[in-house]
Amino acid sequence: MQAAVMPEMSEQQMEAVVKPAWISGEFGKIYEEHSQCIYYLALRLLGDPTQAQDATHDVFLKAFRKMDQFRGEAGIRTWLYRITINHCQNLQGSWHARHMFSNADDAVWETAGTVSDDPLRVLETKELGQRIQQTLEKLSEEYRLLLLLVADQEMSYDEIGKLTDQSADAVRGKLHRARKSFAALFRKSA
Repeated sequence: MQAAVMPEMSEQQMEAVVKPAWISGEFGKIYEEHSQCIYYLALRLLGDPTQAQDATHDVFLKAFRKMDQFRGEAGIRTWLYRITINHCQNLQGSWHARHMFSNADDAVWETAGTVSDDPLRVLETKELGQRIQQTLEKLSEEYRLLLLLVADQEMSYDEIGKLTDQSADAVRGKLHRARKSFAALFRKSA
């Protein structure tokens, strides 16, 4: 059996083959740049700060393990969001999620105010945040996801379309219906 003949490679080319991006410290930059957005997306999808924090860590662990499979066809942010959405949907569909009640406190909404806010303003902000979250939870999973991606993550219709395997026009139409549905439900919660 004859050994495979490898074309001559420069040291830099060889390093690129042997040294994936996450070893060179690039993954740390990716984490720093995107971890907060991933956390907020997970928080909105799961509704529990502790679960969202755990999900964020799980997402980056999965991304770290699969970094060599990232093809670059979409942006890194889109790839991470896809992992987050899939992971959160898996968590919501698990036996544990269907049979356990959250004992998480309302820390996310309690910390919404600043020190300079008066107590009444802090309470109003907390109540509004709770109403928004409760209304989002009443929407279908697809509508909730689309609203979160466009509002919280400020993604374009094209980016959302790539992420959800839809055309930008389909996303636009569904977002219109999702906004109308959210508004109707939000009015009823007053």
